[in-house]
Amino acid sequence: MTSSEKEIDSHWSCWVLSLLVSLLVRIGVSLHPYSGASKGPMYGDFEAQRHWMEITYNLPISHWYENGTDNNLLYWGLDYPPLTAYHSWFCGYIANVINPQWVALHSSRGFETLDHKRFMRYTVFLVDLLIYIPALFFFCIRCVKKTKDHQVPKVLLFFIMLLQPATLLIDHGHFQYNCVSLGFALWAIICIENGNDILASIAFSCALNYKQMELYHSFPFFFYLLGRCWSESTFHKRMTKFFYLGLSVLLTFILCWLPFLGNVNSALQVVHRLFPVARGLFEDKVANVWCSLSVIVKLKHLFSGDQLLRICFVTTLLSLLPSSINLVRKPTFEKFLLSLMNSSLSFFLFSFQVHEKSILLAALIATLLLPYGPFPSVWFLIIATSSMYPLFLKDGLTWAYLGVVTLFLVFSLTTFRLFPDRLSKLLFSTSICGMGLLHVGYHFVPPPHFYPDLYPVLISIYSCLHFLLFLAYFHYVQFGLETKNCIYWSSMKSQIKKDD
Repeated sequence: MTSSEKEIDSHWSCWVLSLLVSLLVRIGVSLHPYSGASKGPMYGDFEAQRHWMEITYNLPISHWYENGTDNNLLYWGLDYPPLTAYHSWFCGYIANVINPQWVALHSSRGFETLDHKRFMRYTVFLVDLLIYIPALFFFCIRCVKKTKDHQVPKVLLFFIMLLQPATLLIDHGHFQYNCVSLGFALWAIICIENGNDILASIAFSCALNYKQMELYHSFPFFFYLLGRCWSESTFHKRMTKFFYLGLSVLLTFILCWLPFLGNVNSALQVVHRLFPVARGLFEDKVANVWCSLSVIVKLKHLFSGDQLLRICFVTTLLSLLPSSINLVRKPTFEKFLLSLMNSSLSFFLFSFQVHEKSILLAALIATLLLPYGPFPSVWFLIIATSSMYPLFLKDGLTWAYLGVVTLFLVFSLTTFRLFPDRLSKLLFSTSICGMGLLHVGYHFVPPPHFYPDLYPVLISIYSCLHFLLFLAYFHYVQFGLETKNCIYWSSMKSQIKKDD
């Protein structure tokens, strides 16, 4: 019996209790309003997900991504990859069995009965319970090693990870299914750590085919697996491994896209829907570089859409390459996680067409880094969640936001040795107080009439500055692992107890 199995066996009641409490928190959040509740004519993300169930259930596959009489793409047209569409069809099928009115073509728009809301909430709850939460459990059991600086029981770590506020609030409050794509990505990470590179490739391909934003994680997966191929002893073994990895990705994509591959125009239409370049540089007030710069320099007036697309591509690539090259030279699991963090932050800060919710890609990795850098990880997760506060306020999730963030922070403070020195405590306290003042001002100090979006803009800029500093810090940690002198970091190499 391994040490992990012994820990589960001796503390099984604590593991169950942690799971039940986290599920109770999710249920509590789901009792709050959601995106676009009773706000026609477009409503919000809740209606978008319901509408996709309506479209996929009632129309043939060839019409899912096509504009037509029964599918007006201007009204929440499907713009996620095929696995999302299949998931929507399955939910739509179940919805039709329970109550056909929920997915009736045309007439079900804006449907918001109490029973239907419960059904929609349950669909998120179930995929979270079936995909994301088990992945977190296995990550804690199979991937986390105790170090001389960190000996937090895995059950406590599991509980705190379950309370990660950003994903919890977006999926169970605002309403989305991020736990599916993030869960697939997490399963791929677990497979990487356990040496199952083929399974990792398949799992990550599924994540990409559920949400295209998983491209944020793509560079580290590619370069890590490339480094693993290159580390083989002979050229023949390198090419054989590379071939099988490529084949597993190709076959997974073919299976996911098979219904659309019979017609080139149909496949191209799906791709067009996945990457809507015409939408512009960014949407709403997002805490990335381009939105922050646009407050001073109106980039959309200085450059054409094509020019902005090229600028974003070059800056994102330049930000990604150092971390990726460092990873391929020496592909360790610790560097892999840090490169995932650097990659997702680089995409969020510099890429084209970024949504505020895309910070969840980086929040997932910060959650996985909690055992080894609790101070920067907790700090990042608080700022990442706070960066979306204008969205939560708009959805009526203010109390849910305050409750979940407070719960996460309290358990983090009592579980980890969060502040190694006075400087870290000062930095954290100053940062959180600054964000708190912006929140208070948002509620009690009216903005000037000529700038009604003052507080969303200030929160975006404030968060963006933090994310830039975090990007620099996590690069510093990744490149400094060999020296073992990274402040606020407990290297995985400092393992004091191996599995029996």
